Amino acid sequence: MASSQQKYPKDVFTSLEELLRMEYLAHHFSLQARKQKVNTILAGKHASKLRGRGLDFEEVRNYVKGDDIRNIDWKVTARTQQTHTRVFTEEKEKPALIVVDQSKSMFFGSQKRTKAVVAAELAAMLAFRVLKEGDRVGGVVFADEGIDIVFPKRDRKNILRLLEKIVSRNHELATSQAIDFDMALKEVVARIRNIVTHDFLVFFIGDFHRYSPQTIKYLKQIAQHNDVVVAKVFDPMEREIPKSKFVAGNLQYQVSIDGRKKPLQKQFEEGFDADLTAFEATLKKHKIPVFSVDTVTPIESQIKTYFKKGKR
Repeated sequence: MASSQQKYPKDVFTSLEELLRMEYLAHHFSLQARKQKVNTILAGKHASKLRGRGLDFEEVRNYVKGDDIRNIDWKVTARTQQTHTRVFTEEKEKPALIVVDQSKSMFFGSQKRTKAVVAAELAAMLAFRVLKEGDRVGGVVFADEGIDIVFPKRDRKNILRLLEKIVSRNHELATSQAIDFDMALKEVVARIRNIVTHDFLVFFIGDFHRYSPQTIKYLKQIAQHNDVVVAKVFDPMEREIPKSKFVAGNLQYQVSIDGRKKPLQKQFEEGFDADLTAFEATLKKHKIPVFSVDTVTPIESQIKTYFKKGKR
């Protein structure tokens, strides 16, 4: 493995030691939502409002047909001359599954880290955070050469197994061949549906650079009975091309680009922004939130901004 990576800079790949460092950073944010309703993102164990008996009194509201009559607040009812019921909060388990893309399109980074490394760091941070909040956590790693499954458990050793799988797939990127994204995602979703039943929190981490209507369909299927959150990893160069002449290419083609031309710069930026906006809007229709993570800003500051002590 080492010999195949000698031609790459130091930070192109991740390591188990680097991912274990994320455990400390996982202390600086929370996935627990405050006063969320059952059908909102990050509900479950995180202070869900339920009709019925629970752990803590939450509020009094107007009685709705179907409410348990044992929860009617007779004092408020007598005072207002309208039937009111008490609502309680209840803790519910919220197991998590973290799906991480380590396929070839993630093997890119223009400044500090590759998208694959950032995805690995984010997955590690989320896994440690879920465990700290007392829930089971597992993961799915899909790559060019296969899929790895780590079933959810409330166990730190289980997270280590997940991280080892991520590191192994991450290092395969040096020699792997690109796959058909939709075909791979179809298999991943089929495997996920054998793991998650309902009321799971499922994180999808990837660049979604090659997403299609089929991709949306697969995400929608998982979101029907679970909370899904999408983390889109991107590199700044995918939005802003270098302001100089350069040659870009892959194994088959090369093209000369003059990045000094402002119309080209604007077209590049607007194209990226339009694609991201459309992606977010489409997922929003299915109540799937999206947050973006870049390869330059420290991952801990980005995720703290999004999960501000459970406000998301």
